[in-house]
Amino acid sequence: MASIHKEILIQARPQDVWAAIRDVGAVHQRLAPGFVIDARLDGDARIVTFANGAVVRELLVDIDDEARRLAYAAVGGRTTHHNASMQVFAEGENHSRLVWITDLLPNEVTTVIHGLVEQGATTMKQTLEAQTTGS
Repeated sequence: MASIHKEILIQARPQDVWAAIRDVGAVHQRLAPGFVIDARLDGDARIVTFANGAVVRELLVDIDDEARRLAYAAVGGRTTHHNASMQVFAEGENHSRLVWITDLLPNEVTTVIHGLVEQGATTMKQTLEAQTTGS
């Protein structure tokens, strides 16, 4: 099983980063606009539409406010297994470290998913830092 680990240092307060991640139905507005173009809640899942046209159903496994951790599992699509988590850690008062871990099968799609994680991480960092500075 492939595992992708991505750490993102963000110039924003941990509670603000967590608030954007935790707002699972607004990922296309608060966390990754442009990379994700639509999201809607459907029971214990969200349906996410990406800019590349892919539509993914993500089961919301856990939202832990105390640990600032979101866990989800993508179902369908090109993977036979895809679970991920995002967790926010304080790096001082006004900085955060976002740890995004994705486990997936088959291994052959790792390169594609890794590229999407990189693109998503860049978008999240820019979006969250812009919200902090008001730009």
